Amino acid sequence: MYKIGQKTVPFYKKSKVVLTMMNSAATDAVTYPVQTNKLRWWFVILILLGAIINYLDRSNLSVANPLIAKEYGLSPLQMGVLMSAFLWPYALANLPAGWLVDRIGPKKMFAGASALWSVVTILTAFTNSYSLFYLLRVMLGISESPFFPAAVKAIDRWFSKDDRGTPLAIINTGSQIANGIAPPLLTALMLAYSWKLMFIIIGVAGLVIMALWCFSYRDPKNGEVASIQEAENQVAAEHKVGWGDLFKYKSTWYMIIGNFGLVYTMWTFLTWLPGYLVVGRGLSILKTGWVAAIPFLVGIIGVPLGGIISDYFIRKGYQPIQARKVPLVSGAIVAALAVIPVPYVQDINVCIALLSLAYFASSVPTGVIWTLATDVAPKNMVASLGSIQNFGGFIGAAIAPIVTGAIVQMTGSFEYVFLIGSVLLIVSAISYGMFLRKPIEP
Repeated sequence: MYKIGQKTVPFYKKSKVVLTMMNSAATDAVTYPVQTNKLRWWFVILILLGAIINYLDRSNLSVANPLIAKEYGLSPLQMGVLMSAFLWPYALANLPAGWLVDRIGPKKMFAGASALWSVVTILTAFTNSYSLFYLLRVMLGISESPFFPAAVKAIDRWFSKDDRGTPLAIINTGSQIANGIAPPLLTALMLAYSWKLMFIIIGVAGLVIMALWCFSYRDPKNGEVASIQEAENQVAAEHKVGWGDLFKYKSTWYMIIGNFGLVYTMWTFLTWLPGYLVVGRGLSILKTGWVAAIPFLVGIIGVPLGGIISDYFIRKGYQPIQARKVPLVSGAIVAALAVIPVPYVQDINVCIALLSLAYFASSVPTGVIWTLATDVAPKNMVASLGSIQNFGGFIGAAIAPIVTGAIVQMTGSFEYVFLIGSVLLIVSAISYGMFLRKPIEP
């Protein structure tokens, strides 16, 4: 038997009763002490800054793509392989990273990851060979893998299910902010100084974020989280799932497949958009630095919009998973439709408009992907399931630059690049929209 308030209920009904409490509580305002509220939102801001630096580390190579390719004498396929050097290790390292975050905690994993990736970025500036460059990008992928699982775990500890959608959307906006400012900012640094100094500056910024995190973050104390959070913890205490057991559930595989299509397309943009504008559209490097920023800047709007839309449908009475699927599926479909005509339009302005619409629409699901993991996962496996879903996405990301480079080298055109991206976005919409229906329950 289990006691909730003044009612004693059988254990087998406990989960249903607690979840009912949580759903009813979600309709009421949750009040936090002022200091607690300030502290947890400071952590959101700090994680957001970490996300911006994290993605600047990833995108620096795509911005410096033309200069590095010239310096090392690399073909499009070789450059595609180099750009994927980060992605394969990152995808694979997500599997143990989430497991480690669930056990070690977000503070130590965030600090260790940010310190290591910053040092690796600085060392990259001193490379003198293609093979060493490749090795350091591999190390960058491994070191960055714990960041988002640690961020999700921290938000999961400080926010309840009904109010964590907004902070997670804000954190995910960091990647879009970085993608938006990276082309003009990093191009300016690269042209004013060198691509090597650009790498050093980004690495130092990462060390600053690491220091701020170490000195300020802590887990919540008793009484600092809302009662709805405590209700979630009560359910979690007796409903635990092992890491390996997650792969036994169909929901896990639908999330892997769905995220594969989304992230494949996103990383086609991230790794090849500057190169496409230079090679495919004949723009100068300087002009590309500004034009390439436009799709990424509209993505800054798309990510929080996904969280806002899903929260709206939750307030309208939708279950969390169904509410998250509304922006996720619709964003993927709109992006697929916008990508198809890109290689066939002649006007550069129309081309940029379509690319911007496609990137905006594909950014909308990003605002709810990690939040969806907290809705589907058992409480003790939030970081783990989020990382497994991210693993699926970054397998797509790892394949994207290689496939794109091979297609461009063989055909001399980007036509099939956009067609493949469109198809995978539709696959993603189907996987999430039609097949993912319920949370993982022991």
